[in-house]
Amino acid sequence: MRVLLLSTYELGHQPLHVSSPAGALLRAGHDVRCLDLAVEPLDDDALAWSDLVAISVPMHTAMRLAHAATTAVRGKRPELPVCFYGLYAAMDDGGEGDARPDVSIAGEYQAELVSLADRLQKVGADTLARRWPQASMSAMDASPEDPTGHRSTTVRVRLERQRFGVPARHLLPPLERYARLEVAGEARLAGYVEASHGCVHRCRHCPVPVVYDGRTRVVEVDAVLADIAQLLRMGARHVSFGDPDFLSGPAHARRVVAAVHEAFPELTFDVTTKVSHILAHEQLWPGMARSGCLFVVSAFESASDRILQRLDKGHTAADEVEAVAVLRGAGIEPRPSLLPFTPWTHADDIRRLVELVEHCDLVGNVDPVQWSIRLLVPPGSLLLESGQLAGEVGAYDPEHLSFSWSSRDPRLDDLQLRLWSIAEQAGEEQWDAVTAHRAVRGSVEEVLGAWENTPGGGEDSVPMAPDPRLASAMAPDDRPRLSEAWFCCAEPASAHWKATLATNGSRP
Repeated sequence: MRVLLLSTYELGHQPLHVSSPAGALLRAGHDVRCLDLAVEPLDDDALAWSDLVAISVPMHTAMRLAHAATTAVRGKRPELPVCFYGLYAAMDDGGEGDARPDVSIAGEYQAELVSLADRLQKVGADTLARRWPQASMSAMDASPEDPTGHRSTTVRVRLERQRFGVPARHLLPPLERYARLEVAGEARLAGYVEASHGCVHRCRHCPVPVVYDGRTRVVEVDAVLADIAQLLRMGARHVSFGDPDFLSGPAHARRVVAAVHEAFPELTFDVTTKVSHILAHEQLWPGMARSGCLFVVSAFESASDRILQRLDKGHTAADEVEAVAVLRGAGIEPRPSLLPFTPWTHADDIRRLVELVEHCDLVGNVDPVQWSIRLLVPPGSLLLESGQLAGEVGAYDPEHLSFSWSSRDPRLDDLQLRLWSIAEQAGEEQWDAVTAHRAVRGSVEEVLGAWENTPGGGEDSVPMAPDPRLASAMAPDDRPRLSEAWFCCAEPASAHWKATLATNGSRP
């Protein structure tokens, strides 16, 4: 079976979720080609060669682009079976018309993807109807009918434990085509790996518990080491651990870090974990720093305890401040992700978030796109079943893959669009951190009015007194970050659309 694997976007990384299944398919005896539409065109020769196209959809941005890519595939090879696989396959309503895949696989997709290729090889892809019955895939309903009356598409969800081999990274463009680590004026080639999938937590706005429901699946330490070894041979000097929460299994995380540092002592890395884990494992961070950890991505989301409770984040705004102190005390930079715009957001919530970032000396740590993030409510969202959105959401919007909602304060919808434009412009023109933050703060003041930077005064107020524990030892633009700073829950930028729709060996 000739399988063409497509990636539309993996946050500027060389796509693990193409190279990993590519390795599994090769080991199963299939012929495989890979295309990363973020950096190379949808190639007519590759489509003509294919018996099956499988498109990786690990996040919202990738899923939106995948629908466009599928339409392009259908226009050239309408008879070709198309599969979506990855986390967001469970959050898709099935698409419309030519954007609809024939089958979707969510969760631990790798073995099921190999099984799909095996079955197609036996029966012959040409004999299958373009829309074969989902029942033939022994499908389960990944998202029963939610309180709004919408029913998501039926998908195959697999959570069986699997062993992972070495990803076939040789089928992808070199690391030079991808995001680099930037720190103190130096740029280093960077790779992306995962030591686990899923998460033990059930934050209501997150797509991970929709599929994993509080469960995790580990990637064995030897598999992680083998993948990092080949990344180093390709020139990487830094890796991102892209686990939804690196400390969901702290014992496994410690084993991975110890093994990686012993094998590759000069390698630096970053991880993602919850605020509550930063605090619960305070004693871990000095050792993580000595092992090469440069920064930690953590979902602060909001400076409002009221909103954090609705999201079931398990931390407070004061905890966010303390997490900054813990990481900075260990010599590690925090890089918060934010969710400024929700149906419950008030103007003062945006002001408090700006104040928190400034108070914690995070101007150089918050990427501009974070200020524009708007709550997504995909099919199956835990927010729907929780009742937190009662009376707040409208009809499902298939274009944006989310139930629609509007802010009670219309100024906030206007502000979100302005901040989105700033994020796009800052990325295209490579603004420095201070310039980007000034633009953000200026837009907040222009739309919502100026405010006084004074402490106290609200139910969710964050103390604004200077605290030397929070100050970074590095200038804002020297702090470690990746050169591409988009986000998994962001809408695709214009550059992403142009890249995905490029065909016939040319780039726009």
